[in-house]
Formats: sequence, C-alpha cells, structure tokens
Amino acid sequence: MQQRELGSTGLMFKAIGLGAMPLSIGGRPDAAQAFAVIEAFIAGGGDFIDTANVYCLDDDDIGHNERLIRQALDQLGVTDRVLVATKGGLRRPGGAWVVDGDPDWLRLSCERSLQALQADCIGLYQLHAIDPKVDFRRSLEALVKLKEDGKIRHLGLSNVSPAQLEQALDFTLIASVQNHCNLFDKRDFQNGMIDFCRARHITYIPYSPVGGHHGHVRLAREPSLQRLADQYQASPHRIALAWLLHKGRHILPIPGASKVASIRDSLRATELRLSAEDIAALDRLPDR
Repeated sequence: MQQRELGSTGLMFKAIGLGAMPLSIGGRPDAAQAFAVIEAFIAGGGDFIDTANVYCLDDDDIGHNERLIRQALDQLGVTDRVLVATKGGLRRPGGAWVVDGDPDWLRLSCERSLQALQADCIGLYQLHAIDPKVDFRRSLEALVKLKEDGKIRHLGLSNVSPAQLEQALDFTLIASVQNHCNLFDKRDFQNGMIDFCRARHITYIPYSPVGGHHGHVRLAREPSLQRLADQYQASPHRIALAWLLHKGRHILPIPGASKVASIRDSLRATELRLSAEDIAALDRLPDR
C-alpha cells in the first residue's frame, strides 16, 4: 500500500486522503450517505481526512463537517487511528467565503474545532488562507502559541505561494502545504512549490485533485485521458489521481466525495502504475 509521511513527523498515511468538504456544503448528502462515504473510505484503508470549520452552509452552521466526521469515526470505532486535519482562518457570513486571519479569530476557531472534534489536540491545523488585512506574522504567532499550549500538534498552510511558505519557514516548522492542483492546474509545478516542498520535507496536499465539477466534465471529454482509461481499465478520475501520486512521494491528494462509489474509485488510484511515456503525455495536457 502506498503511504505518505506527514512532513518529517514520522506519521504515515495512505497516499489518498478524503476531502470531506462535499459532505457539508450546499447540495450535501443526507447524514446516512455521508456516513457511508466515510465508512467506505475507512474500509478501503483510508486514515487521513481533511476538513475545516467552515465546511458548512453559513456562520450558523460552523463546525458541521468536523462534527459529522467525529460522529462517524466514533461509530466506526476508529477515532484513534485516523488523523483529522482541520483549518481556521475563514468565516461564512450569509454563506460567503471571507478570509479572517485575525489572531483572536484563529484562537476562537481552534477552540471551537477542538470542541467539534471532541479532541484535546488537533493533529494537523492549517491556516486556511493568508489574510491581506492582517500581518502574516501575527497569524503565525497565534498558531504557534496554540501549538505551544498543546492545542495543535503540527502546523500547515493552505492557499499560499512559495514566497509566503519561505516567510513562514523563517518563523516556524511547517508540516504541510495544501493548494489547488490537478492535471488542469499545474501552477505549483511551474512555480517551484512542489519541488520546494520535496526539498524541505513538507507534505504537499493537492485539493480538487481532479479539478472539481468542471474537472470531472473535462476528464470525461479529454481523448488522451479516455485512451489511458481504456488502456489501464480505470476511470479518467483514477488516472488523474495516479498522475499526481507519480509526481512525488511527498504528495497526498485529498479527492472530495459525496458518493461511496467515488471514494472507492479514488482509493484504487494507489494501485495504478503509469508508464513514463503516459505520465509525459499527461504533463502535456494544457492547463485550464
């Protein structure tokens, strides 16, 4: 089974995680279906789930995804063997997505996430986005203080540039970077982020690793992907995930899922061994 280490922590996880956001935002499945998705992920060997306090409908629904995950893991009896990575640094007023990196909000968000997850310490806590209205160092200081207080074990960043990551590393250890990345969005390959993470032993977590809804549509229409799907007897979705896995042993994709069949298919990406020629052909697919 392919595995990935979280940074240089020694913690190892199956190479495909679960992006749990679709289970709690608009159009979310009912509780029984959401539970079935998490259950299928665990049954397939999954042990890394990504969430955030703002994976919900609006500010009145904050923590929905975290509570859902905790309840499912408790029912399955696997709470101790699954790492739930969460985030802070956004708000959801009226359902909008608003960045808020104020230290007071980050501290309150972390405390609320601890309550929602019924945990004493969060294994991986990620700054959801950098707030241009707040000095980045002040946001980092708040997170480091939470770590010193034993509320956070490891720190991660999301939606950051290579320069911002370097700035953070001058201040504290960073275990992971979570950015948008897939076959149709290769910015972090082109700007050096993925190579930099490899060199610094930082886990790179691609979110929307098959491109979200529009990516799914494009995957199904791309002739070269359909050819590879036929060749490997796998879905285009699985081919796209396997391509990411081949790009580095520090890369841990977190495909979203709201259906059992989707997460089962995603987990099987670890079984694919793409040829160098086929990887090169996928590299040549145009972005966006």
